Amino acid sequence: MNKSLSVFFIIILYASCVKKEVDNRNKINMNTTTSTVEIEEEDLKNIYTELKTKFSTLSPRVIQPAEGYLEYPYLIPAGFYKQMWDWDGFFMGNYFVSKGKPEYLKYWAKNLILGIDAEGYVSGCATTKGPRPIFGKFAMKPFLSQGVYLASEKLDNFEWIRPEYDKIKHVLSYREKTQQDSITGLFFWDIAMQSGADNNVALNYFQEDKRSYLAPDASTWQYKEYLAQAAIAKKLGKNDDVKLYTEKANKLKEAINTYLWSDEDNIYYTVDRETREFYKRISYSSFIPLSAGLASEEDGKKMIEKYLINPGHMKAKFGYRTLSAKDPDYNNKNIIVPFSNWQGPVWPIANYIYSIGLKKYGFDNELAWLGKTMGNLLIDDINKFDTMHENYHADTGAPLAPSDDYVDEKGKIVGFISWNLCVENILNGVVNDDWMLLDIN
Repeated sequence: MNKSLSVFFIIILYASCVKKEVDNRNKINMNTTTSTVEIEEEDLKNIYTELKTKFSTLSPRVIQPAEGYLEYPYLIPAGFYKQMWDWDGFFMGNYFVSKGKPEYLKYWAKNLILGIDAEGYVSGCATTKGPRPIFGKFAMKPFLSQGVYLASEKLDNFEWIRPEYDKIKHVLSYREKTQQDSITGLFFWDIAMQSGADNNVALNYFQEDKRSYLAPDASTWQYKEYLAQAAIAKKLGKNDDVKLYTEKANKLKEAINTYLWSDEDNIYYTVDRETREFYKRISYSSFIPLSAGLASEEDGKKMIEKYLINPGHMKAKFGYRTLSAKDPDYNNKNIIVPFSNWQGPVWPIANYIYSIGLKKYGFDNELAWLGKTMGNLLIDDINKFDTMHENYHADTGAPLAPSDDYVDEKGKIVGFISWNLCVENILNGVVNDDWMLLDIN
């Protein structure tokens, strides 16, 4: 064999060996990737199963039998609180809807309807002795029509609300008279405590501070109330009201995107009613319009990427914060009296609401991370205390309010079981593609 032919065969043999090595390496990489994905999916399933099992034991603690003024079984944030609250009950009720028990959301609505007065006012808190007005006549947050709709849809029965239909319309009218801005048509809170995000820095949270703000959360919740009222009206054959509330919803959506959206910063801000200028604080309330899909796909994605999933702003090791880490007031203090702390800590309910926006704008990987992170956080809490907490330190995961010195007569920490049950719904979505998005169809 001549020399050139020998060199040719050597080159062919070498190339063949290299190809086999590359092919084998690719097979290993492919198998490793597949294995990693399978392990991640299995891990999420295990977290979901464990949390679901624990919640099956904890969740009955929030259910109270009818007593006194409250004519129907009612839901309480078990542990620290003994009252029935508006949005705690709404989210807990929807958790039970997802478990095939929509009657609890119906009971929540019926107990609130009992408290509607001649003006259309209804307190956001009720006890066995009657409604409990807070800071004067602060109306409940805009959730009643949504609760009625979501309960009735699952029950496949809207007739139960027909006798009360005009009462819930009256509640909508009362809010328009007391909390709607006449210039923009947007809605505002009188004080942050009314919003439920007690010391949200994007609002005023001291009574002596007389400012008020056109708020993304107040306006978004009211937008969904209009959608729900239109849907209820349609089911009951009230066609004039279908048109009325659909138009109100459309106008409010347009106003939210006109006045509260900043093209420059790619975010929804609150607006000072006196100056009519953006109050540029990046807080929990900025993200509520995303849960209703109010931003365009492009704007919603930009906002999420720039702020929510950005560790410099909202994303922390143990979930999404309630206030940007860049805000000068950002903290993780353990506060529950005189108000709960929404200035940084991770709230499970805020993270559930964020998850709806993440789903609507296509952030599936972030949802998987959130489900795993929040699931493990709550499982660890339950394993240690046999209960949960209102919120957690964003950077260490330490349970915050209520603190360990709040104990029952047996010396056991009272904890907090409420809307944090909705973390199971995040995992159910991630694992089973069964999402609780609270949409009004």
